[in-house]
Amino acid sequence: MLQIGVQTKNAVTDSHPEEGFALLARTGFSCADFSLNGYLQNEAVYQGKINTFFDRSISELEAFFTPHKYAAAAAGITVNQMHMPYPVYVPKGSPELNEYLRKTVAKKSLEVCAFFGCPYLVVHGLKLAYFLGNEEQEWKQTEGFLDFLAPEAKEMGITLCIENLYDGTGGRLTEGPCCDAKKAAGRIDRMNEKYRAEVLGFCFDTGHANLVGLDFEQFLTTLGARVKVLHIHDNDGISDLHQIPFTFTRTRENRPSTDWAGFLRGLKDIRFSGTLSFETAPVLTSFPEEMKADVLALIARIGQYFSSCLRHEGDSAEFFH
Repeated sequence: MLQIGVQTKNAVTDSHPEEGFALLARTGFSCADFSLNGYLQNEAVYQGKINTFFDRSISELEAFFTPHKYAAAAAGITVNQMHMPYPVYVPKGSPELNEYLRKTVAKKSLEVCAFFGCPYLVVHGLKLAYFLGNEEQEWKQTEGFLDFLAPEAKEMGITLCIENLYDGTGGRLTEGPCCDAKKAAGRIDRMNEKYRAEVLGFCFDTGHANLVGLDFEQFLTTLGARVKVLHIHDNDGISDLHQIPFTFTRTRENRPSTDWAGFLRGLKDIRFSGTLSFETAPVLTSFPEEMKADVLALIARIGQYFSSCLRHEGDSAEFFH
């Protein structure tokens, strides 16, 4: 059975983290995706409104997160992945803003990740293709950002994970950074060869993949062992809703909106042995508070089901009939 994880956002509070982590353990999770991005909201960053959270010193940040670290350990929850606040660069932002995101937020995110003993830190690539004219130039900027962090990540034993994203142009969703699996694989290999360490890996996001019509199975098999972490969630193919898998269908005959069978075939093909981690935090606020444990238990049960499919010798598609 693979490990099952979920975001800490909307489940674990700063005031009583012990209650939240105990809830995760009680409802069937053994891992957590620590929502570091929740401490600096992306909407505020795009507006240039930066709070003072990351102005804290490293020792102050460690003191702030010590109760979370101890609470997770006491509950038997492993913080296996973390999400850096994003965006890490605002195209029309001031030089001061972007320098702060790079030298303060990104650097301290690494420190917090190391403090938790977390091996994977998910990083959003820079969305610059529209401004620079093409994806190659966009990647050069992202690569420069990763090069800035890689030496310290290597020293800390942290693997930075780039993620398949979507973008919006003219009111339409389009492929964003890291949606070409072959290019991503080559770039990951080159960076790891450069640093002679596994400083770069991949986070496969099912929701983003569904929005832009990626072939789940082909994408995963192309990346292979480079896939280190997952963001599992569902949507209607129109908006990035971060809902529970199997929530949406394309027809009245209930064919899932998301290609979960292809997802499982891809994971099986690459012999994925990491954590089945759900990025479904919004769900916990759409249900009544009294149902939070029930909703978490359902998400964990879906993770267990996925895990059982991956252990099965047959074609995972048969599980959906």
